[in-house]
Amino acid sequence: MEIWPGSPYPLGANYDGSGTNFALFSEVAERVELCLFDENGHETRVDLPEREVLIWHGYLPRVRPGQRYGYRVHGPYDPESGLRCNPAKLLLDPYAKAIDGDVRWDESLFSYRFGEPRSLNDDDSAPFTPRSVVVNPFFDWTGDRTLRIPYHETVIYEAHVKGMTMTHPEVPPEIRGTYSGLVHPVVIQHLKELGVTAVELMPVHQFVHDHGLRERGLSNYWGYNTIGFFAPHNEYASFGTRGEQVQEFKTMVKQFHRAGIEVILDVVYNHTAEGSHLGPTLSFRGIDNLNYYRVVAEQPEFYYDTTGTGNSLNVRAHESLRLIMDSLRYWVLEMHVDGFRFDLAAALAREFHAVDRLAAFFDLVNQDPVVSQVKLIAEPWDVGEGGYQVGGFPSLWTEWNGKFRDTVRDFWRGEPASLGEFASRFTGSSDLYEKDNRLPIASINFVTAHDGFTLNDLVSYNEKHNEANGEDNRDGESHNRSWNHGVEGPTDDGDIHALRERQKRNLVATLLLSQGVPMLSHGDELGRTQYGNNNVYCQDNELAWIDWSAARENSVLTDFVAEVAALRREHPVFRRRRFFQGRPIRGSSIEDIAWLRPDGRPMSEDDWNTGFARSLAVYLNGEGIPERDEIGRRVVDDSFLLLFNAHHQAVPFTFPGEAYGRMWTIVLDTADPLRARARRRERDAKPGGRLRITARSLMVLRKHF
Repeated sequence: MEIWPGSPYPLGANYDGSGTNFALFSEVAERVELCLFDENGHETRVDLPEREVLIWHGYLPRVRPGQRYGYRVHGPYDPESGLRCNPAKLLLDPYAKAIDGDVRWDESLFSYRFGEPRSLNDDDSAPFTPRSVVVNPFFDWTGDRTLRIPYHETVIYEAHVKGMTMTHPEVPPEIRGTYSGLVHPVVIQHLKELGVTAVELMPVHQFVHDHGLRERGLSNYWGYNTIGFFAPHNEYASFGTRGEQVQEFKTMVKQFHRAGIEVILDVVYNHTAEGSHLGPTLSFRGIDNLNYYRVVAEQPEFYYDTTGTGNSLNVRAHESLRLIMDSLRYWVLEMHVDGFRFDLAAALAREFHAVDRLAAFFDLVNQDPVVSQVKLIAEPWDVGEGGYQVGGFPSLWTEWNGKFRDTVRDFWRGEPASLGEFASRFTGSSDLYEKDNRLPIASINFVTAHDGFTLNDLVSYNEKHNEANGEDNRDGESHNRSWNHGVEGPTDDGDIHALRERQKRNLVATLLLSQGVPMLSHGDELGRTQYGNNNVYCQDNELAWIDWSAARENSVLTDFVAEVAALRREHPVFRRRRFFQGRPIRGSSIEDIAWLRPDGRPMSEDDWNTGFARSLAVYLNGEGIPERDEIGRRVVDDSFLLLFNAHHQAVPFTFPGEAYGRMWTIVLDTADPLRARARRRERDAKPGGRLRITARSLMVLRKHF
């Protein structure tokens, strides 16, 4: 087969309209074979002729899109020294833009004989390994535009590509669970009615289903097991996997943008699917183990693992960092995504042992003219020592605020806790972010996410029920800050059902009316249940998918979510770009924010420190917003009074006095959402006037005059 020298850059397989350039980094390789597969699976091997700056490369003038390929890397095999080259193993291209097929588990995938981890297994793995695919880079992006929705106007919806549409009756069966299904008009309409401005897709990089899960008849449903950082996962494609998934993914992004919805990807750069030193040799391990993975310095046979998956990517190595940055730029420039949520982001900051906010990864992101301009969201923890880093990321980043989740859950379930922390979380967590000159938007607020109970299960179960996972209920978080309200699981008790529904509305309203960026979890607005399973990572079935048949019976909740999201969207006082100062605004004796006791008096130091108070109010002054709009006008909004009652009994709230307002309109009442929506009636707020708030409920009033 004719082959020319080609070029070392860009890495991967790149088609230029006439042929394809192949380039692979390997410092340790002594020889690299490019393996091409025809329609019948027959393999043709071609030596890459050139090695330049540690990159092996060659150009094949007749190779077109759709060509399947892989690599065989010849070099030292010495596991005790961390060297794991084995040309008997067909390897995926780390820069593959598409991958065809899935791993078919067999001993030949492993570089050692089972039971002998330092032995050499020279069985050919090609029959059991997926293929990299040359893709056509050309796509008609005409009409697409970058939305650049500001963080303070953003409402995120975390979604799973497959689980979102697998049971939707109006999505055609042939595209359910696919990229195309995700942008079907009925799904787009649902998201728009909820006020969603961004979908955060759980992992769509090509991932592997673990051997152990396959043996138990399960799968890696969530997808946190990446093997291809440039390739959209092929199982989510509806019309082919020989590169067509790239075109389908791009079409999905274009359709979302047309609807005014951004696309954020949940990305897993902290580890790969090759697992521990006993894992399979699929790609990185056989190409250059020491450059791609962190190993134990004294025993390089073993991996340094802060992810709990068996390995950690070597962010101290130039090549690993280049891989991450090239991947991020590719998804922005070529796939037009709008941001990233980084799984176990603390692991990317461990150049040595501790998490370091001055790590090279952060420097690279900060100076990159492409990546620095999109939304960057950190899951600010990993499983290593000192890994919990909420509030510890650099200024360019936003963070999943786990403290918001925990505090809001505790407040509404009546757990003894500091009201001061609840107030801080509600107002944007200034205690975490203001000291570093960060803004409320640094806090990505959430009450539920893919990992843990759904909203319905959060108010229906005290304990996890993960038996279906086959791990004797040992997996998943045991401390969920949940409350079943008297009965574990489903119940016919009308009082308990009504209380659970009210608690759902309390949690949603608190989330959407807090300062920061709210994130909803897919299906929560539809009452989605996992029947107490808080770790459905391996459940690719009805247990994890959204049950769209429940939409009608949960319409009150769905409408309520949309209503609160609209209230947030229409009133900038709920989405300020600056923290509250707690000081009187110019020309007034009233602060920009005032926290009040149920008797209408300001909260005292003792009130904040009591561990048993369950009720308080907050006045949000719409005239105290220190911001200007796009043309320089001062932002002024209505003022609101929010009455929180997490007590088990109804509580009378006293209006704070005429200085705060003389007439109020009830705009939201979690105790009776339909009646509140219908009446919208004014309430006279004479000094000393009272309003009785139902037990465990939240009421929002707008200042009339």
